[in-house]
Amino acid sequence: MTSQAADAPEPVVPDSVAASRRSKITPEREREFFDAVLEQIRECGYDSVTMEGVAATTRCSKSTLYRQWKTKPQFVAAALRASRKVRFAGIDSGTLAGDLRLAARAAGDWSKKDARLMQALGHAVTADEELAQALREALVQPEIAALQLMLARGVERGEVPADHPALEFVPAMMFGVLRVRPVLSGLYADAAYLVRFVEATVLPALGLDRPGGRGM
Repeated sequence: MTSQAADAPEPVVPDSVAASRRSKITPEREREFFDAVLEQIRECGYDSVTMEGVAATTRCSKSTLYRQWKTKPQFVAAALRASRKVRFAGIDSGTLAGDLRLAARAAGDWSKKDARLMQALGHAVTADEELAQALREALVQPEIAALQLMLARGVERGEVPADHPALEFVPAMMFGVLRVRPVLSGLYADAAYLVRFVEATVLPALGLDRPGGRGM
């Protein structure tokens, strides 16, 4: 191959061909890209993460990422939306107090991972509304909806009056402690801490009796 051929500019790729190439990214490969960028954000912070770094980690060309996602914020927003899970889904112990304890234990299992991600994205989400909305859709709104369903069942069973003023603030209480404990003490809110928090603050606020033990 001559030097002239080696130095030839990269040919322009028609949109139809680019779209065909994008379609060749398998769901498994896409998941690998998303996992890599979110883990790098947790470890290094949003500002330190680059498309080039993710490409190197996942052993792909950076052009592959740029063809699929035009900018880093778009890439991270897509990764957040793809990671959407409802950790509180399926919780139904038969009582509101039991549901809230189970929710506390579930939150404790993933609090470190999600709290680190939210902290790392803290400044970026204030500057990019798409990123902020993706974070809410992935980590906040599904859990709030699940908590509200638990509370609605408690109201239907007659455990809490429908007009109880504390009902509105339960999601804020649960999410607030997840965010603030690392700031106050440098520790994440693990399952044991969150169960104690629920029993000491959330249940009394709702007018529910605190049990004598830690069991259901």
